[in-house]
Amino acid sequence: MRAEAVELRRVRLPLAEPFRASWGTQHDRDVLLVRALADGAEGWAECAAMNEPRYSPEWVDGAHALLRAHAGSIESVVGNPMAKAALRDALLDLDLRAAGTSLAAHVGAVRTEVDAGVAVGTADSVAELLDTVARRVDEGYRRVKLKIAPGWDVEPVRAVRERFPDLPLQVDANGAYRVDDAAHLVALDDLDLLLVEQPLPDDDLLGHATLAQVLRTPICLDEAITSVRAAKQAITLGACSVVNLKPGRVGGVEEARRIHDVCVDAAVAVWVGGMLATGIGRAVDLALAALPGCTLPGDLSPTGRWFADDLLTEPVAMVDGRLPVPQSPVDVRDLSDVTTSVELVRLSRGA
Repeated sequence: MRAEAVELRRVRLPLAEPFRASWGTQHDRDVLLVRALADGAEGWAECAAMNEPRYSPEWVDGAHALLRAHAGSIESVVGNPMAKAALRDALLDLDLRAAGTSLAAHVGAVRTEVDAGVAVGTADSVAELLDTVARRVDEGYRRVKLKIAPGWDVEPVRAVRERFPDLPLQVDANGAYRVDDAAHLVALDDLDLLLVEQPLPDDDLLGHATLAQVLRTPICLDEAITSVRAAKQAITLGACSVVNLKPGRVGGVEEARRIHDVCVDAAVAVWVGGMLATGIGRAVDLALAALPGCTLPGDLSPTGRWFADDLLTEPVAMVDGRLPVPQSPVDVRDLSDVTTSVELVRLSRGA
């Protein structure tokens, strides 16, 4: 179905609690929603770009400006995968709604529910960290990921492991280390971790390959996996044995599915990462997490984990540590109370 226009809608939602990582602390989410319009039909998607360009080069104002100017010719634009993903996935949702097909069926999902995992940011103290992890375990999460950074790594992780000896546990550095830190990071090997995620900067595949020869703990790449080509290169170099798949980071659902297939062919484990997504974005994550190669719990939690006020009529809820995979398009409610701006962009050449 050819879209006639796209609506660029900004909504701002306070986070239920601050999210802390090596790149900063976030207290709210400024979300860009893309709504594709055609002949009375619609398709929705959420842009994964953050409020500021600290996690990745893209940010929500930049994605908005790019789509305002180039929505009708997005495939000629260089880079900007999160902006492209928002438009591509809105157009895909438009087609799937018209066809009466769920995203899960379209991508080839094989499960109707997936294990829930949660990311825990850095804390002001180890005691605070332990309390937070205990709360998440009590809530039923089947895996916990701890954010680490220089000065906040081995000791707090060891404290969590000692308190929760049987908890599936992994760590995420968001590229905060350098290959010269290998001798320090080796101490993580004694803590029975599922993986260490993106320890080095995203452009240092050779460094990750070197580190993978030093650590027993599996290396997982996140920010470094931007495309099928990047995934193939990382795997060929031996830079990772696990991949964190984020559809926004790689340009949308279709490229994410292709990366999944590359990893399956190479016997590389896959899991789906989260991006402080509302229910619109979370539905995409859940469909991908139900693919056959996604064998590890993802950073997927109920939408109430981050937002007291969700964008769906039926919030994504966790039952016994698992989340349901949507079998129909998300039902987007009236957004007027949380909308900060709306802009209609005509697609003179279609999309």
